[in-house]
Amino acid sequence: MGAPPTRPADRAFAKPRRRLLASVAALVALLAVGAGVLVGLATPAPRPADAPAGEFSAGRAYRNVEVIAARPHVAGSEANDRVREHLVGTLRGLGLQTEVQDAVAPEAGQLSGAAGGATLARVRNVVARLPGTDPTGKVFLVSHYDSVQTGPGGNDDAAGTATILEVARALSTGPRPRNDVVFVLTDAEEACLCGAAGFAADHPLAADGGVVLNLEARGSTGPVIMFETSRNNAKLVDVFGRAAPHPVGTSFAVEIYRALPNDTDFTAFLDQKFVGLNSAYIDGGAIYHTPLDVPARMDRGSLQMHGDNALGLAREFGRTDLGDLRSGHDDTYFPVLGGLVRYPGWLTLPLAVAALLAVGALGWLLRRRGRASVGTLAAGFGLALAPVVVAPLGAWLLWAAITTIRPGYAELLDPYRPVWYRLAVVALAATVLLCWYALLRRRVGPAALAFGGLLWLALFGVLLAVLVPGGAYLTTLPALVGAAAGLAALSTRLDGPWPVVAVTLAGAVAVVVLLPPVVLLFPALGMGMGAVAALVAVLLGLALLPVVDLLHPRAGGQRGLLALRARRLGALPAGAAFVAAAVLAGVGLAVDRFDADHPVPTHLMYALDAGTKKAAWLSHEERPQPWTDRYVDRTISVADDFPGIGDGELRAGPAPAATLPAPKLETLDDSRDGDQRVLRLRVTPQRQVRLLTLHVDTGTATVRAASVAGRSVPVKARTGRWGFGIVFHAPPPEGVEVTLTLVPSSDSVRLRAMDASDGLDALPGFRPRPATVGVVGSHSSEMLAVAQTYSL
Repeated sequence: MGAPPTRPADRAFAKPRRRLLASVAALVALLAVGAGVLVGLATPAPRPADAPAGEFSAGRAYRNVEVIAARPHVAGSEANDRVREHLVGTLRGLGLQTEVQDAVAPEAGQLSGAAGGATLARVRNVVARLPGTDPTGKVFLVSHYDSVQTGPGGNDDAAGTATILEVARALSTGPRPRNDVVFVLTDAEEACLCGAAGFAADHPLAADGGVVLNLEARGSTGPVIMFETSRNNAKLVDVFGRAAPHPVGTSFAVEIYRALPNDTDFTAFLDQKFVGLNSAYIDGGAIYHTPLDVPARMDRGSLQMHGDNALGLAREFGRTDLGDLRSGHDDTYFPVLGGLVRYPGWLTLPLAVAALLAVGALGWLLRRRGRASVGTLAAGFGLALAPVVVAPLGAWLLWAAITTIRPGYAELLDPYRPVWYRLAVVALAATVLLCWYALLRRRVGPAALAFGGLLWLALFGVLLAVLVPGGAYLTTLPALVGAAAGLAALSTRLDGPWPVVAVTLAGAVAVVVLLPPVVLLFPALGMGMGAVAALVAVLLGLALLPVVDLLHPRAGGQRGLLALRARRLGALPAGAAFVAAAVLAGVGLAVDRFDADHPVPTHLMYALDAGTKKAAWLSHEERPQPWTDRYVDRTISVADDFPGIGDGELRAGPAPAATLPAPKLETLDDSRDGDQRVLRLRVTPQRQVRLLTLHVDTGTATVRAASVAGRSVPVKARTGRWGFGIVFHAPPPEGVEVTLTLVPSSDSVRLRAMDASDGLDALPGFRPRPATVGVVGSHSSEMLAVAQTYSL
């Protein structure tokens, strides 16, 4: 007679005799690997101000942070002038050739759409050069020194600017590099990236291109992530992996960032065919662009990491032949225990196909060895999709419930203290996976469920290899190694130690590959998109199913009370995870309360029509906080009255009219050229403002060509009453000259001029915020706009 058939619940890759010991050993090993991953993502200890001269010191750099971020210093302000003077004095004090590029520059990237027009700024970039001994090209270290109007920019981007000053000091104290090193501290990044665009397109030092290292911050803490590269980055990534002391970066992040409508100064350099790397630390996003972004909120470990990497890369690129850094392909890369694993991008699809074939071979062997049938393999594959769908949905519902309880979160990029909520999302993802596994383990079998999970990972790998090649490693490598471990386990005695070793090693690879994105996706996307991190956490769980099975009692031949007891024991991990999720979410709500140090964010603007003497309070808040709700009572569109603010609907309420002048519009010349009318105008602010806008009424004329301050600008029309417009940031007191070539459709051309300043305190009817109410990080927060229509 043949052997009795193996019951589904006993069809696993490993059946160790000492199950408890094996499970403990596997879990300890994986926890140790996970701890190593987290240590690899940690920031270094900040070096003191008396560190050796050739090293980067966060202590020394922080002194410059305190000067740069003493107060808000938006482009064009007197405070920004004082910051610039400090930068110039510091760089010249190092013996560097230093100048200020004073120019009118256009925007870079995709920022002008909100104002419906061509965007420019008057910029004053600080540029210094350390000449090389035998240059093969130039290395550019770039950050912006201006801040938003709502905060002093202690992290964004005093961190990057102070890092560059300290790197310049360290490079100046040692042997000169082979290549020129150029330090570019740009202006008006927050407004329109105009400083970087003006330098990259027009400055003589940028004429031949080079390697750009852009330094940014979008928060207050966390590891510095190299999140963007120029295309064909293999040689750049090779240098990054060798020269950066803390090489945290992933090709997946690069792929995602390229697909997003986000820009930094790096965009302006890419537009001019430079190559390079873009880096930032991004955790602690609650203070981003707010009055709380002060030096004291900075994690000096993040500052140290910025400086260590920038100095290491500057030195390496400074001695490298820069003749050809374009390799012809992108690399796939990701961090591993303090280092960087990389391989050519052209291997992405072959590896994904190999993983799919390996999982297929595992399924064939499972069926041949009697560990699964065609039906159970198909069931394992189909059912493995359930946690992939349910866990992200659960994370989204969890955050929807939390924001219902705490609506102020809707205006924050991330909570002030998000760790508890992040852990709750991970625990919820674990709950979904463990509950799913406990319910199906006895019916389908551990081996079939593990096969199903690996098959989905392999299929995702192929899909990513085609659509997002830099992210394919996330699922391809765990699937490939997991299938190899399963094949190895089936080729040995299942009750021996080697199957446990094989599946644990495969689990360790999955932890190394997938744990970093789980950790980094939370600050990158915020809790509002915590579902993405939950998805990656579930993919990690699917890769770990053979180890998860060791947590369940062996129940193949048990019946009656023993089987019931086994099922109850098997449900314990899911129950523990659910309790953990509930407790962690509750602790988050208890710990992360709004107070004077962590105020609830609010958004408010004031808009005045100087012609009609009508004014309104405006807010972007969809569900106004109680403080904001006192000002706004309805939803309106301001596109017709204030086209410089944008097209979207805003919350609004009536406001007292302040006695404030609109910008002055003068006609310098009015001539005809056939059916066209050429207007040369000057728009002059009558008060201290940070931007001017001018829009043309589509019912009175069509704009064919335009120039601003002597610079030709593209004609971008939009639908609605006000078509073509210009937006000018940091306008000089004498105003801005605009030339419009029009085809008039009426006797009089109507134009709408607007200017904007910051600060609502002096306005009639404004009631200052209490200590527990703060300002949301927005480029329009606290804006005071004054507009008037002119007929010419």
